[in-house]
Amino acid sequence: MVQHGLRKDPTTMYDAFGPVLGRIPSGLFILSARGPGGEETAMLASWVQQASFAPPAVTVAVNAKRYLREWLVPGATAALSLIGETQKSVLGHFGKGFDPGEPAFEGIAIDRSPAGQAVLQDALGWIEGEVTAAIDAGDHHVILLKLTAAAEGPRLAAERPWVHVRKNGLHY
Repeated sequence: MVQHGLRKDPTTMYDAFGPVLGRIPSGLFILSARGPGGEETAMLASWVQQASFAPPAVTVAVNAKRYLREWLVPGATAALSLIGETQKSVLGHFGKGFDPGEPAFEGIAIDRSPAGQAVLQDALGWIEGEVTAAIDAGDHHVILLKLTAAAEGPRLAAERPWVHVRKNGLHY
């Protein structure tokens, strides 16, 4: 039996979500943060969305298994560097992930945001914010960042941001 395009069988319904969820476009960013002991790391983030105009805010989803997630508590800061379509090497570098203590920025030119977060010099631009909420959303946590600083990169107007579309929205 079909109701509003969905079968009533929960397994079949769940499987039907994948192709549609995968087609929701998202940009690619490098999320950087510092731990309580001053250690720092970064990760590829593709679930980023503007959440508010006033104050400017974004949400970013972080896999609950990533140790970086533990650093993103209310009051902490983090930065997002926007990746352009031509930056495949950046995607490869950060897409693999990093173990605790492994240097995330080795071989990558960075600047520092006002709060001291690493931001990519070659990014289209970057934004920095303060974590104001962290919501358990299942296998990911949704982090709300109230933006506190931003800068345009030299290619922001000339290059398109890398937009990611997946084949299946139930896995990376």
